[in-house]
Amino acid sequence: MALMKKVEFPLLAQAGFTTDRCLKCNICTAACPVVNATDHFLGPKAVGPQAQRFRHPRLPIPDATVSWCSGCGTCSRVCPHGVFVTEMNVQAKARLAAQHGVPLRDQFISRPEMLGQLSKPFTRIANSALEKPLTRFSLEKLLAIHRSAPLPLFAKGTFRERFPERCVKTPPDKADPGKRLVAYFHGCSTNHYEPELGETTIAVLEALGCSVLLPPQNCCGLPLQSNGLFRQARRYGEANIRHLIPFAKKEIPIVGTSTSCTLELKHEYRAVLGLAGRDFDLIAEWTRDIFEFLSEEDGEAIDEIELKPVPKRVLYHAPCQLKSHCIGTPALEILRRIPALDIILTESECCGVAGTYGVKLERYQVAYEVGVQLFKQAEQSNVDIVVTDSETCRWWISHHTGIQALHPIEVLAESMGL
Repeated sequence: MALMKKVEFPLLAQAGFTTDRCLKCNICTAACPVVNATDHFLGPKAVGPQAQRFRHPRLPIPDATVSWCSGCGTCSRVCPHGVFVTEMNVQAKARLAAQHGVPLRDQFISRPEMLGQLSKPFTRIANSALEKPLTRFSLEKLLAIHRSAPLPLFAKGTFRERFPERCVKTPPDKADPGKRLVAYFHGCSTNHYEPELGETTIAVLEALGCSVLLPPQNCCGLPLQSNGLFRQARRYGEANIRHLIPFAKKEIPIVGTSTSCTLELKHEYRAVLGLAGRDFDLIAEWTRDIFEFLSEEDGEAIDEIELKPVPKRVLYHAPCQLKSHCIGTPALEILRRIPALDIILTESECCGVAGTYGVKLERYQVAYEVGVQLFKQAEQSNVDIVVTDSETCRWWISHHTGIQALHPIEVLAESMGL
């Protein structure tokens, strides 16, 4: 089995230090999916590097239009000069939140792990309530959560509870002969909302010769970060580093199925939250999105397995967070090996939801307008399923199209006969 290729993630500088690289070319504004959906947002250049020059570190931020930034990352990716536009905008949004306070709604939706834990004693009741129009009407009136926003149902029992024997605080000295140790960072969504995805992931990795461990972990902190709660997000980040560093020090890859979680571990802790140190660098070095890992480590192993035909027509959407990994589309490369799988590529930059952005009453319509062309393409292409690497993208797309949305690992598992 091939050794893990160590790479330095390229985006490490403090966001504000890149401001003067901006030449006002407006490429970011032309590519921004939000600026075309609402007049409230002036565009990433205007609220980013242009406004950043007038933001004193100890004075209130005068402009509130930056709050309409969804944090999708498109502007940073397309900038030809390496300006950290998204990162400085997310930091500016956090300063706005500190100035004006964080609404109860944002405090609520930014804690999916806590919500999952609180629901455990009465999962059936909670799920039933979430599906009732009266509950959704009440959430809209009381918390400004849009009544039509897709809210995931709670799983009966957590993912970790299904695999207690794999939950380890420290890695073993060595793996079974012929096995590659892998630390699975499953995230809140798999643990509390989609445990079957975690089961499928373990099945695929085991079939490809890996031994899967479940290290201690908590929410990656991205929902808190996106809602301006940086202090709390940093606590989550520091806790995750303490949990995961024993595995990284033993050069055990940390593999995730939530591409937003793995981006948080690789990049956001350092570039957005400002968490620094050798341990954060080491975690970033050894973190891999699931198909990134499969391409690097087990590409040959997949070649040796007879993949069965999957006679389905699918629309593949690469999420914004995946694009920000700067790794291409490794899931697409592997899915193309599956016989009879008819793959159509999305023509949209973003689905619009941006994590918790799309569930907010005042942002819901903007998020819908960002993704509407994607929804139309899915419906007009007569696809059987939509495939995408992000859980919130799956929930959002499925909600607006009525088409089942799957993680690409589920399609691969079907082809492997799992």
